[in-house]
Amino acid sequence: MLSWAEVLGRAWGGNPDPPNRVVKSDREWREVLSPDAFQVTRLKGTERPFSSEMCSRFEPGRYACVCCGTVLFDASEKFESGTGWPSFTHPVDDATVAYHGDDSYGMQRVETTCAVCDAHLGHVFPDGPQPTGLRYCINAVALAKTEDPE
Repeated sequence: MLSWAEVLGRAWGGNPDPPNRVVKSDREWREVLSPDAFQVTRLKGTERPFSSEMCSRFEPGRYACVCCGTVLFDASEKFESGTGWPSFTHPVDDATVAYHGDDSYGMQRVETTCAVCDAHLGHVFPDGPQPTGLRYCINAVALAKTEDPE
């Protein structure tokens, strides 16, 4: 699990190499993604808050990148943040989420992307619960729910 200081270090200093890479053209992504998922993941869009029932669902399982299928988050680390987007305390594997400084809209934030395919996921903030104190605020359309691995 990363600390906020480590997240900032990666966001402005660089991320480690991902375990593998998936690269496709925009045309190829459009063929496999819904228009909403393409807008969010490939064009760095944001879905409307509270637009997905995923925010209030807490069944066991894992959440994978909708683009490449890389497992990113576990439901056991999901919590109700009240923000309108699914929120997690940390990723399953620190190497599968990449961090980038984001100075858009007059704010300084940390964008999260899938390290494997560069899909925009959302942002991470230092106002989450313990043990990490982090809140990964993720667009639901960027995620695909998978079954519990056990």
